[in-house]
Amino acid sequence: MKRVLFVCTANSARSQMAEALLRHFAGDSFKVFSAGTEPSEVDPRTIKALQDFGLTSEGLVSKSIDSIADQHFDFVISLCDKAHQECRHWPGSGVVMAWDFPDPKTSNAPKAFALTLQDLGERIRQFVQVNSKEVKSEVKSIQPLDFYKSLADETRLLCLLLIEQQGELCVCELMAALSLPQPKISRHLSQLRKVGLLLDRRQGQWVFYRIHPLLNDWMHNIVKDTLTHNPQLLNTPGARLNYMNSRPSQGGNVCGEEKINDQ
Repeated sequence: MKRVLFVCTANSARSQMAEALLRHFAGDSFKVFSAGTEPSEVDPRTIKALQDFGLTSEGLVSKSIDSIADQHFDFVISLCDKAHQECRHWPGSGVVMAWDFPDPKTSNAPKAFALTLQDLGERIRQFVQVNSKEVKSEVKSIQPLDFYKSLADETRLLCLLLIEQQGELCVCELMAALSLPQPKISRHLSQLRKVGLLLDRRQGQWVFYRIHPLLNDWMHNIVKDTLTHNPQLLNTPGARLNYMNSRPSQGGNVCGEEKINDQ
């Protein structure tokens, strides 16, 4: 098994996420570690982001690179500039790589940790595909025709754009934004999930949807570009969503109908 080490300064967020992601999706092909040049402790928001995405945080602890300085790694991957400068000449390492990901701890965005985890998931998918012949992946290979068919329906397209914009939404939020009944929204979300464009998670009585973290990059870029170049598509849905009180994705508790099984 190839040995991979993820390094950042505090070993509290990005490197912990990367360790959990690679272990989850290709733990049978890689032996995964993480460490910090100035370790502190795992940020609770890191643990929450992992749990919200259905990933285990078991065994994740912040540790110093000094504790593994005498070990060989096939890949040493730094996730911040400081760590890269200190680890670029790791003794006996095979490949040293620098991945540039902003530190979610310095962001004021409410979903910074979730978005960092999603971005790391995309990069790790690429890494696994390049460096492992046997990939344990929970995302199917989406055919281009199926992808474009999914975008050809207005409701599905608006659902994808809203979820891309907001990061994560539940059924009732999409009902409010699009002014459509629950069965119709749920039917389209189910189709998007089955194709592999969306990933869902349950939290209590709610079901939340997000762009699949391992979606092919070119497909995700099309969704992003569509949103960037056509913001007017979400003018009315966005206004309706902003008027909604106690939104579940923001910690509210307003949608009793969400208890309906929308799978």
